[in-house]
Amino acid sequence: MKKNFAAATILIFVCTVAYITSCQNKNQKKPENQVSKEDSTKNLIARGDYLANHVTVCIDCHSIRDTGRFSMPIVPGTEGGGAGFPFTKTEFIPGVVMPPNITPAALKDWSDEDLIKVITRGINKKGDTLFPIMPYHAYSTLAKSDVLAIVAYIRTLKPVEHQTMPRKLEIPMSDLGPLPDGNLDNNKMPDPSDKVAYGSYLTTVAACANCHTPRGPQGFDFSKMFSGGTLFDNPVFKVAVANITPDSATGIGNWTEEMFVEKFKENASDKMLNTRPGRDNTFMPWSMYGKMKDEDLKAIYAFLRTVKPIQNRVVKHPN
Repeated sequence: MKKNFAAATILIFVCTVAYITSCQNKNQKKPENQVSKEDSTKNLIARGDYLANHVTVCIDCHSIRDTGRFSMPIVPGTEGGGAGFPFTKTEFIPGVVMPPNITPAALKDWSDEDLIKVITRGINKKGDTLFPIMPYHAYSTLAKSDVLAIVAYIRTLKPVEHQTMPRKLEIPMSDLGPLPDGNLDNNKMPDPSDKVAYGSYLTTVAACANCHTPRGPQGFDFSKMFSGGTLFDNPVFKVAVANITPDSATGIGNWTEEMFVEKFKENASDKMLNTRPGRDNTFMPWSMYGKMKDEDLKAIYAFLRTVKPIQNRVVKHPN
């Protein structure tokens, strides 16, 4: 009898201690390094917002741009709703392409897998291959976490009811070569502390080479990568793309890191964006790239210092 009473007393004591401890734990704050599911989602969307607006600049092509202002910034309220003017032979398109609406109004029946496929392989929900003015070859190198971040952000865009016209191409898509395999599991984001490697990653996914590499009759001349010179000739202005190799005479070889970052910040300032340069305008979306984090711009600068210097003097606004 005494043994049973003692055992019962011990059991009650243990249970009481356990109850008090659990109550104390409930009142304690979460460990500082513990991130809730809600916070994790917010962080993912914030990363996607940053990438889509300032690195991969998806919003640049898929919105209406103010062609009268410097660098043609986005018209507020049109973000992601589809381009306002067609991409044609001015942008080296054999035909006409209109970047479509990517807001939830147009993507309501698209799964995350559909979006990942179109971003990293260039194949839309219907199975059609996109013309590679959509830089899916560059996007195919994105780390999986960054692709998921972009998808999460796109889901948060304000729905815009706007339908763009279908493309009209003069060549079959089969003439443009193979598509990327879209195997994101092999993609690794470099440690940002390795500025050159991380800068290479950012430069690739920002598709800088798509404009800054000269084009020949067969397409890009990658032997002269980043040396510029490509001329965009539209009815309003002509502008040639800059040489961003570290050539001292014709590129950015004499630029310091500070000069490089400041160029982006200055050209994204309200003062510059509110100017109306007329024939001295540019397609370069300074308003978007110029809001990139300083450390990311510095990483891009560090990478560009490692590419082959190529002498190619570019006249920015030829007659």
